[in-house]
Amino acid sequence: MSLPPRIRGVNLGGWLVLEKWMTPALFEGLAATDETTWSVELGEAAAGRLEAHRATFITRDDFAWLSARGLNTVRLPVGHWVLGPPVPPHAAYGRSAFPFVAGADRWVDRALDWAQAEGLSVLLDLHAAPGCQNGFDNGGLLGSCDWPARADCLDATVDLLGRMAARWGGHPALGGLQVVNEPRWDIPTALLQDVYRRAYDAIRAHAPVGTLTVVFHDGFRPAAEYAGFFDRGPFEDVLYDVHRYQCFEPADLALDVAGHIAKAGVDWAREADAIQQVIGIPAICGEWSLGLDLQEVSLWHPGPYDHALDHLDRFNEDAALRAYGAAQLTAFERYRGWCFWSYRTATTPAWCFRDAVERGWLPSRYD
Repeated sequence: MSLPPRIRGVNLGGWLVLEKWMTPALFEGLAATDETTWSVELGEAAAGRLEAHRATFITRDDFAWLSARGLNTVRLPVGHWVLGPPVPPHAAYGRSAFPFVAGADRWVDRALDWAQAEGLSVLLDLHAAPGCQNGFDNGGLLGSCDWPARADCLDATVDLLGRMAARWGGHPALGGLQVVNEPRWDIPTALLQDVYRRAYDAIRAHAPVGTLTVVFHDGFRPAAEYAGFFDRGPFEDVLYDVHRYQCFEPADLALDVAGHIAKAGVDWAREADAIQQVIGIPAICGEWSLGLDLQEVSLWHPGPYDHALDHLDRFNEDAALRAYGAAQLTAFERYRGWCFWSYRTATTPAWCFRDAVERGWLPSRYD
């Protein structure tokens, strides 16, 4: 079954792909910065710790909570290790050919079953590709971006997506499969599009049109670079994914609260219409948040960390976050839909959907 005609969802980040800023207690006392180095550093001790995290960070009750509030979709990030070995070799693995904790596939099975029971659709997202596609911790290996330069990593990505479609494509709750999350902006567009074509074919070999939606990230580049691309597939039942934040670029960090709200509610709304007109297919905003404090989330950015909420009292901070959230929702509703990043974080409520709802920053109903 394809994704809903109107997507209102959340990401289940930090669960099956670790991110240090989301769950800092897991990394306490370690030099590790991502799931790869965490697994290598802990070695045999990794399995017990990670299984405890997988069993408690997201549970069946969370799916019920989301469904009760009218959400209809969860975007589920997974790493390239999700189906176990083999994986392409990498120097970061040390002596191990597969340093990761096996068994993530069983948690995907559970997530799909929980989603089905609660009436939710799942967008399964290959968040961390072999060799890392962006050099970020969310790509599984901070500081490495070998994916575009290694044919074995590109081939393994395409093969894995086919195997994921074969493994889960028939599950009633699986609505979509995302080819790769946030490939770097400087990867040649022709290379990225070639991977997208190959991945689409690999997925469709196991999941024909009408059984699931295939999703492609924009790769942090203008929509004009995809003009006509989706007409040449042919691509059917596909979505284009953009991610929108206002805490990473210096120009955004310099905005006051009114500037952030205007950019979200006016500029991003116009952009949504323009993007979909240019590419000729529906799009989603697959990641967004209320986060304006760069220091909360970045392991790599040198700053400065000044932001619009600094020095506001509690009343004005709450008012600002409510307005910023409402502005983004009005903009992203112009797409086919959206997924907030993320459902749960350990210490950053502006990035935690559940906290944001319970604090009144975001609406309590979505149906």
